[in-house]
Amino acid sequence: MDWLAVIDPVAIQIGPFTIRWYGIIIVCAIMISIWLGTRFARERGLDPEFVPDLAMVLVPAGILGARLYEVFILQWPYYSQHPGKILAIWEGGLAIHGGVLGGAVAGWIFMRVRRQPFWRWADVVAVTLPLAQAIGRWGNFFNQEAYGDPAPQWLIDLMPGWLREGMAISGTVMHPTFLYESVWNLLTFGVLLLFHRRKVAPGVIFSLYLILYNTGRFLIESIRQDSSFIFGSIRVAQLVALLLILLGFALLVYHLRRQPSSDSGDTQDQ
Repeated sequence: MDWLAVIDPVAIQIGPFTIRWYGIIIVCAIMISIWLGTRFARERGLDPEFVPDLAMVLVPAGILGARLYEVFILQWPYYSQHPGKILAIWEGGLAIHGGVLGGAVAGWIFMRVRRQPFWRWADVVAVTLPLAQAIGRWGNFFNQEAYGDPAPQWLIDLMPGWLREGMAISGTVMHPTFLYESVWNLLTFGVLLLFHRRKVAPGVIFSLYLILYNTGRFLIESIRQDSSFIFGSIRVAQLVALLLILLGFALLVYHLRRQPSSDSGDTQDQ
């Protein structure tokens, strides 16, 4: 697999037309999520035909939210000096926290309009989301971004050649934080899939997603080189992750304590 270490971030170049590996990976993650979402919706007694409609709302809203968050909250000093780069999402720069927020708001509005059960659909999305994130993180590898601090020698010695070469930034091998988060997201996906199989109360899986994903993000963010800071040494992503962990616990308690609706067709609370 040493070819991975020297792969060009551009997959296809035809004149001015460029397709990057980052974009291909993101599209693959989205397509797999839609396919799995259809299956998981059917297993939870939801209409699988609604999944493509929901995806048509969540995907653009998530991408828009992820980009706005990246540009105006995380990296505004850079983009204020390079406004021509604001729309260049093919070069990377999609912040998952902004994507989740944008998708959640748009999804809630859309499901209110379509009279669909928000929390049951939120659970379906929450199961597929960490798998999509695990796949999408490999786009960071091909773009050589979202890497960590310099790696210790013992870790460098354990790395396969393709990873060691791919993480060599200006001659220094960095922590492959993209890989750490990809593995953590795969583990999160596995845990949430177990809860999905157990048919837990609506809203529980989404709550667990907030807790599990953000716990990993909080820990991994501490060694990332591209972190944005607020109030001195406090990292923005860690602060947001901590707040979302607390929100996840609050929602988990709420969903575990709430009484199930007497009407299984309730479109707002299930």
